[in-house]
Amino acid sequence: EWTDWLVADVPLYSRLPEDLKLRLHERIARFIASTRFEGCNGLELTEEMILVVAAQACMLVLNREGEPYPDLTTVYLYPTTFSSVQKQQDQIGIVTEGVVHRLGESWSTGTVVLAWDSVAHGAGNTHDARNVTFHEFAHQLDHENGDTDGAPELPCRESYRSWARVFGANYAEFQELVEAGKRCVLDPYAATEPAEFFAVATETFFEKSRQLHKKYPELYQELKKFYGVDPQEWF
Repeated sequence: EWTDWLVADVPLYSRLPEDLKLRLHERIARFIASTRFEGCNGLELTEEMILVVAAQACMLVLNREGEPYPDLTTVYLYPTTFSSVQKQQDQIGIVTEGVVHRLGESWSTGTVVLAWDSVAHGAGNTHDARNVTFHEFAHQLDHENGDTDGAPELPCRESYRSWARVFGANYAEFQELVEAGKRCVLDPYAATEPAEFFAVATETFFEKSRQLHKKYPELYQELKKFYGVDPQEWF
């Protein structure tokens, strides 16, 4: 039954080679066993909804050992766009609060909040590089080493040096493109800050792999090493 849902709701699943499908099944089982799901604003959770979230989240940790997301405790699902209060501090220290509307949020306290309609749409379209689940769970990976700064936990010092060099150069180049009003394979939101650059690059890596590799080959290689997969092979 789960496999039928994956085929119907998560088209990217059908593109995986058989060994990765089996690996994904194992990752999904561990994810669901260790994560609490809650429906909000009247959303009645179904097993199928939980599976769609878990499958996409686990695409990012296919080759990770142990718990898929060891710091994650809870996923909250809203029916659609939800509101939250955002605090901002200006250069002279004045703090202002405002209500912002969100499709998703990732908290360093081990919580992910998602709008179900955006989750379902992102899962169903594998070519637009707009996937809120990939985006927010990339932030979860970014949180794991303490700072949400666009540099997730890496295996060694040399990996951090390579990551910093490649991401720093590509982020600066992308910001210049956005400021000049030019379009690129990455969504302009990636120019907001390094953490968003990493999250948007993750969406693009899994859904527009060939275009990303062509435009930013070094960036693609860093993401390939980090995620341990090459989505170009799936398309």
